[in-house]
Amino acid sequence: MAMRRSAGGVTMHDVAAMAGVSIKTVSNVVNGYPYIRPATKQRVEEAIERLGYQLNITARNLRQGRTGMIGLALPELSLPYFAELADSVIAAADDLGLTVLVELTGAVRQREIDVLKSDRRRLSDGLLFSPLALGQEDAGLLDVGYPLVLLGERIFNGPADHVTMANVEAARAATEHLLSAGRRRIALIGAHPGERIGSAGLRETGYRQAIEAAGLTVDPALIVEAGLWHRSTGAEATHRLLDSGAPVDAVFALNDAMALGALHALHDRRVTVPDDVAVIGFDDIDEAKYSTPTLTTVSPGREQIAQTAVDLLRRRIDGTADEPFQQFVADFSIVVRESTAFPL
Repeated sequence: MAMRRSAGGVTMHDVAAMAGVSIKTVSNVVNGYPYIRPATKQRVEEAIERLGYQLNITARNLRQGRTGMIGLALPELSLPYFAELADSVIAAADDLGLTVLVELTGAVRQREIDVLKSDRRRLSDGLLFSPLALGQEDAGLLDVGYPLVLLGERIFNGPADHVTMANVEAARAATEHLLSAGRRRIALIGAHPGERIGSAGLRETGYRQAIEAAGLTVDPALIVEAGLWHRSTGAEATHRLLDSGAPVDAVFALNDAMALGALHALHDRRVTVPDDVAVIGFDDIDEAKYSTPTLTTVSPGREQIAQTAVDLLRRRIDGTADEPFQQFVADFSIVVRESTAFPL
């Protein structure tokens, strides 16, 4: 529904008069109140369209004690996934007339705690929060006095709505994709030894499930550690793998940044992709479409994650979410490109 600025100064009273309803009903429609008869809602929307009425969001927010802004706390924007997630969140929020304030924590524990407790929370109506340093034992820190939606894989079953991705299932599907192409010596790059909850631990679990379901044994020599998941750490891990002498015919990098680093390292070592070694990543960042060769990857449902998280937060802010805290798992898909697919 378009709501354009009117040179004639159209008011909510004008809309109510044209639609034959009360001003309160018009207010309920423009504020997204769910319990309105469809026919009434249609009349109001048609009147808004004809008159060119534009809701004064600033005045509405002042009346409701709101700022019209939401926070988005991310570990960093140098990783393409988080940068693209921020873009998606900003677009979803803009559709609802919300402004996004982005804060970076650097994956530092104290900074993540500060984000939850900061006086800056008064500047926004709610927070989307993606922690990396906090863990399951910190779930109690999420019991805050403002609307909060959790992103990521560090804390589950906390006192907040949670939007996440199907890490185990998606990683298993990625590994099965390599197995279906006849690969049997599949390396995993980006492991965090001892981690069980978190992206690395969950994705390694999916990898192990696929290997074992295929009747193969997981070879510890093919599980390569990496700290931060950047291009440089992916390249370094791939060099260590090749230097170890362990036979390998495929690489599953736990994110696309490391997969791009792996492609670079394999090219340096004159290893042909995918003929000698197939490569698959995780995240489906935009750069994956333009690497050489183009990168096969897991698309974890980033747009769905952003849209769902913003909508959940808006409903908590508006008080229209009556249900208990929810956990939403986004859909995923395997995007097949040149790094695993032989040319026809």
